[in-house]
Amino acid sequence: MHPARIAELLQPFLSPTPCHSERPHREESAVLSATQLQSISTYIDMLQHWNARINLTAIRNEEDIVTRHFGESFFAARHLLPKPAFSRKDKTSDSYQGTASSRADSEPQKGTRALAPEGGATRVADLGSGAGFPGIPIKLWAPNIALTLIESNHKKATFLREVARALTLTDINIQNVRAETLPQSTFDMVTLRAIERFAEILPVAARLLVPAGRLALLIGDSQADIARFILPTFAWDPPIPIPQSQSRVLLTGTVEPSM
Repeated sequence: MHPARIAELLQPFLSPTPCHSERPHREESAVLSATQLQSISTYIDMLQHWNARINLTAIRNEEDIVTRHFGESFFAARHLLPKPAFSRKDKTSDSYQGTASSRADSEPQKGTRALAPEGGATRVADLGSGAGFPGIPIKLWAPNIALTLIESNHKKATFLREVARALTLTDINIQNVRAETLPQSTFDMVTLRAIERFAEILPVAARLLVPAGRLALLIGDSQADIARFILPTFAWDPPIPIPQSQSRVLLTGTVEPSM
């Protein structure tokens, strides 16, 4: 898929979230680099090729893959993590999107808290990663994170390794195990999207977080109350509606320190 079309489809997810405060919010749209857009194109090609052999996603149309999978994932990434400034050679993406990169590219959106543990990269785990969403797009957005993709299905884990190799991603670890077997208090952030047994897996995800770690859920708005009920000790931010969806939201919660 051509990078220019990918950039066009992703723009609504990279545009500023409407601000309902009294003071206007002047944040500009974020811009993906030419390298990032080409990585997305390669990823889509691999997803389509592997989808003919194993069921990675029920969505087969490439434009729908961009908006439904990549769009939602980059929307989450922009709210969760700061984006490093582009190098000069990567600013060729401006020709795709017709806008210059802004300060929003190097700062998280207003109202978010970026994790910055001392002594190393932010440790992010994508639980039940499946075809790699939102984990791999988050890694493309913020390549400085240490990413772990947790996927118990062997064939899907093999696909994730092939994508990581093709995109030359570093500091990425694919764990072909059940999340319950991993050590507790391991990650600064855990993401969840399209997970079966949602109510059962939430405590497992919470167990993986360090004190003050963040849980990021890409869910239907009806599931937000379930999350709050199952994890009442978390400090939950207001859910953020995902563009081009009537019911999908990003819900983030932080582990509150025990008294």
